[in-house]
Amino acid sequence: MCKSKKTSSSWRANLKVLQHCVFLKLEVKDWTKATATANMRSGSEESVPLHEEFIYCCGAATHVLKCGPWKDLSKDESKNLPRLLFMIIPGNPGLAGYYRTFIQALYCGLNQQYPVWVVSHAGHCKPPSGMEMIEDTDIKELEDVFGLNGQVEHKLNFLKKNVSKDIKLVLIAHSIGCYITLEMMKRASELQVLRSVLLFPTIERMAQSPQGKLMTPLLCKLRYALYMPVYLLSFLPEGLKASLVRFALRGMKTCDESSITTSINLFSVDCIANILYMASQEMMKVVERDSTTIKQNLKKLIFYYGTGDSWCPQHYYDEIKMDFPDGDIRLCEKGLRHAFVLDASKEMAAMITDWLQDDLTKL
Repeated sequence: MCKSKKTSSSWRANLKVLQHCVFLKLEVKDWTKATATANMRSGSEESVPLHEEFIYCCGAATHVLKCGPWKDLSKDESKNLPRLLFMIIPGNPGLAGYYRTFIQALYCGLNQQYPVWVVSHAGHCKPPSGMEMIEDTDIKELEDVFGLNGQVEHKLNFLKKNVSKDIKLVLIAHSIGCYITLEMMKRASELQVLRSVLLFPTIERMAQSPQGKLMTPLLCKLRYALYMPVYLLSFLPEGLKASLVRFALRGMKTCDESSITTSINLFSVDCIANILYMASQEMMKVVERDSTTIKQNLKKLIFYYGTGDSWCPQHYYDEIKMDFPDGDIRLCEKGLRHAFVLDASKEMAAMITDWLQDDLTKL
């Protein structure tokens, strides 16, 4: 193949990853350590405290967004700790910023009574100036932190170091985050999980799904070919990068503006390498549904499947519904896309708030 055709093919593949492999979309407009933003709820303006941190967790750069006035939940002796933390486990790419609008809407829907946090996947965020992707230390906390197993341990490590063991948890997971959440519940049964909400759950047969069949060869065999075009695109001005993202998402009627800003992270070779590496492992490792863990935690789980989801098609819903007839397993009736954060964050937050009302009143 001649060089020009190869470059053209890589560019098209790169756009394909941006449009299809990217499960989410949404992020911050600056890289400061803490910001305050405003949000609209029910037509009235309310100030929503939003704290932003870039930390090392398991030795890898991690981006955390914290909605609410609580910045530190690790002090067991504090009398002001909330009883409950809502923690978002993202899909892939696991960029915290994609969920900015979602956590703000959820925080307001909960009457600002509980903290709502989202923790990025290890190595998926572009660290701010002066911070490296991997911590400069002789101590290696975890082997293969950027892999699928490493991302599970990364979240457990974050909870252990940053959240008091006395605080109950509502885990809200999206896409591959659902697999990670089930693994967390399996490996750390001591976690006080009140509920786990699994949105568009990719928890089985990913490579056999319609989208998986398309993406598996690219992710497992050709992903290295994407690095060069990403490297070249990384030199473009930020405005031009934003224009390319808008072009990739041009088919959407409405798109959260912060999705555009967040997606600029995908022009970082380090970020895209970690994102694609994790995705390649998903295709190989997410095969059989963990029915044992589901059965053991069935009363804590809410599943939400899409009707036109090419990552977890409707017959996956039909089968799990048949296997667990007593489970809270729902099928979307609103036509929401797998990447709901692109244009339906507030709608999803409102639904989740409604689903959890009974649990919250019992606290």
